[in-house]
Amino acid sequence: MRSIWNGSISFGLVTIPVKTYSATDRTSSVSFVRIHEKDGAQIQYRKICELDGEEVPNEEVGKGYQAPGDDTIVPITDDDLSRLPLPTAKTLSILSFVDPAEIDPLQLDKSYYLGPNGAAATKPYTLLREALEHHQKVAIGKVAMRGRESLAMLRAHDGAIVMHSLLWPDQIRPADGVVPDEVEIREKELTLAETLMDSLGELDPGELHDDYREAVEELVAAKLEGEEPVAPATGTPGGQVIDLTAALEKSVRAARGTQEGDAESVSASVTPIRGRKTTKKSTAAEAKTPAKKAPAKKTASAPKTASTGKKTSSKSAAKTPAESRAKKTAKTTAKKSTKTTAKATAKKTAKTTAAKKSGKQSSA
Repeated sequence: MRSIWNGSISFGLVTIPVKTYSATDRTSSVSFVRIHEKDGAQIQYRKICELDGEEVPNEEVGKGYQAPGDDTIVPITDDDLSRLPLPTAKTLSILSFVDPAEIDPLQLDKSYYLGPNGAAATKPYTLLREALEHHQKVAIGKVAMRGRESLAMLRAHDGAIVMHSLLWPDQIRPADGVVPDEVEIREKELTLAETLMDSLGELDPGELHDDYREAVEELVAAKLEGEEPVAPATGTPGGQVIDLTAALEKSVRAARGTQEGDAESVSASVTPIRGRKTTKKSTAAEAKTPAKKAPAKKTASAPKTASTGKKTSSKSAAKTPAESRAKKTAKTTAKKSTKTTAKATAKKTAKTTAAKKSGKQSSA
């Protein structure tokens, strides 16, 4: 690791020579180059003088200061800057030791590792690191790096002293116009939010990775192989007004692992408040529509035929008593007529027999 700044830490009457190393690596982030879409050639940026329109070589590029609201540019040379009184040019002067909570994270800018510069600096370096760690304090000072002075914070981390360059207080913008108006929060919502915070568990830094960078690398690899890039799955749209209590309850169940179901239930998706009634109505309409248009239900003619058969049988069943009464009356009438005919026949037979008998007697 190559040092980017050499200086010293001024700690009372103690001076600790240190080397500064960059603690972060931004080269791993995704970056693109400008190209000409017509032919794919990379676009070059050239320094052009606004006065004569000619390209300016790097050795002729200097510094200038333009005051806000003024078009006048004042040339500033490196010699001018070197003659300015800048006691922190090579020394980080510690001004105070404060509690870490007193530092607003908005002020954090860049991070650097500080290492001892030489064997003589090893012991005072270790002493300062142990004092910061044991006393649970951070050191605040001023340092000049790359031609400008800035605030700096020193803290113990992973066996080393880390320096964070800080923005000046007047560089932090106020939150005016960002903070919403007063909102009433119920006690149940606050309790659920705190429960969800406790249920999510601890964070493993080793599991964190840049999904976007991996997706870009896969896209580039697919294009180099001549394959069609696969479109990634889109997430659920955000920015919806939700039932906050229901969302918190589902999120807590999902975080605890007690909720069963598919991935949608685990993700604790929430139905918008304004969309609930509409959703129910549309669901009911959708439920009615397939009954009229679905082919599967059209082919199901057997149940309808059966129901028709039931109706027909019920109608015929309704007519059966009248028919049975008619049949009974016809039977009764037939029986009576049969009896009457039998009686008449018997009478005629009796008369005929009696006449025959009387005729026989008179002839005798």
